[in-house]
Amino acid sequence: MKKIPIIVVAGPTASGKTAVAIELAKIYGGEVVSADSMQIYKGMDIATAKPTADEMQGIPHHLISAIDSAESFSVARYLDMARECISDIHSRGKLPIIAGGTGLYISSLVDNVEFDDTGADSSVRERLSAEAVEYGNQYLLDKLTEVDPDTAKTLHPNNLTRIIRALEVFELTGQKLSDMKIKSRENESPYDACMIGLNFNDRQDLYDRINLRVDIMLKNGMLEEAENTYNSANKLKTAHQAIGYKELIPYFEGEATLDECIEKIKLESRRYAKRQLTWFRRDERINWIMLDKNPDVENIITNCKKIIAKQLEM
Repeated sequence: MKKIPIIVVAGPTASGKTAVAIELAKIYGGEVVSADSMQIYKGMDIATAKPTADEMQGIPHHLISAIDSAESFSVARYLDMARECISDIHSRGKLPIIAGGTGLYISSLVDNVEFDDTGADSSVRERLSAEAVEYGNQYLLDKLTEVDPDTAKTLHPNNLTRIIRALEVFELTGQKLSDMKIKSRENESPYDACMIGLNFNDRQDLYDRINLRVDIMLKNGMLEEAENTYNSANKLKTAHQAIGYKELIPYFEGEATLDECIEKIKLESRRYAKRQLTWFRRDERINWIMLDKNPDVENIITNCKKIIAKQLEM
């Protein structure tokens, strides 16, 4: 079967992925499929930088505000939803354009990864979570390193959910998650992907954009949105994972000043961008456009068109 052509626009937070994806959709008759692990939740708009209706410019966007923020969500479920969106868009003669900064979503989608269907064991997770509380996240990561070093080296100590999952899988099945992932890539991808990455030669330029965006978010009502989330009846666990929400909790609880929490948001956003770039740089298929050399949107799109013409013959 002929592969489905897709364009991927990836990069760190605040690099302008959405704007570029929308322009490309206008040029090629495309629709945007989000690859953002937080924008998929309803009601978390400002801190997750969801595009507004005006910013979308009439271009259909998929997998934004798609599920309730109280729901649990997984990479496997994202892949099911994204694959369905891509098939539908392609069947209507449109070009799917994947845009986002969640590297695991993007690489898993492009490479047609099938995630393990190992069931969960709440008692195992509760015990491992208790160990993390008592001994620290690094303790669990070291524990994972002993049984599955290949998975452990891809994880940050703060990524506790995935550390626990990898340990849980090993405990329940005796198999390494890394071995399962290798096996999951045996099926050929159905996509002919043209991957474009947005970045800066000077990291400080990116950090300045991140800091400015946080200031703009605050002017647009991020504090009020975060407070509403904090005061919600079910204390949504997903919201507490989003940068821009969890850093404000000490302010709401009277343990830190607003200025201290804002600086923490900027710091964590910069750290997140660094982790995103570390992930994306491992993928040699990404064609990088350095924005400090081509700051004008017209120049960026011109470079994108050259890359797309070469890879997808469009």
